[in-house]
Amino acid sequence: MGYEEQDHLALSGIQHFAFCRRQWALIHLEQEWQENLLTTLGALSHERAHDEELRERRGDVLVVRGLRVHSRRLGVAGQCDVVEFRADEQGISLFGEEGLWRVVPVEYKRGRPKDFDADKLQLCAQAICLEEMLGCDIQEGFLYYGSAKRREPVSFDDEMRRKVELACSEMHELYVRRHVPKVKYGKRCRSCSLLELCMPKVSSSERGKPVDAYIDAMLREGEGGLS
Repeated sequence: MGYEEQDHLALSGIQHFAFCRRQWALIHLEQEWQENLLTTLGALSHERAHDEELRERRGDVLVVRGLRVHSRRLGVAGQCDVVEFRADEQGISLFGEEGLWRVVPVEYKRGRPKDFDADKLQLCAQAICLEEMLGCDIQEGFLYYGSAKRREPVSFDDEMRRKVELACSEMHELYVRRHVPKVKYGKRCRSCSLLELCMPKVSSSERGKPVDAYIDAMLREGEGGLS
């Protein structure tokens, strides 16, 4: 049992969903998107990682970029930044390659490690897709953060897998209902590219008023904080 291909949601949406359910809904239900400096830098850092022409051997490691993956069980589809296939006697066979290989997904991020699980859940979802497609078990992957210039290991334990499954289930439920969750204002809102579209400090009764009025109010609040 699982989702049909036409019902698959964007795998990358798991990161949006974990960051903010409302952000996910505005992007994936209402097709709203607005670039800011953070999203632009993030897109630039992914250009090379998503170059599907880049496939290289590094000794006992085969590096594949932009690999397309999906999971019928989770109902998601997308691309992996990088998947490393490492020579391993306990691994799996690959078409066109000799020997056995262990599968290791690697996700590239522009900034630094976060204090919440959005990046880890996205990487774990990629691992679940790869397991389903290749018939293997993947215990670990890596997040590479550009600012820190280092890899952070991520263990795909039972708790993280349950979080991924729950997030995907809730995403599908909201998608079917076409429901945009109410806003919950917090410190993350300040770095969100949808800040002006979401208007998190505006109550539901005030929604629908011109965005300019909201921006003016935010500016006045900022000026007051500087005094």
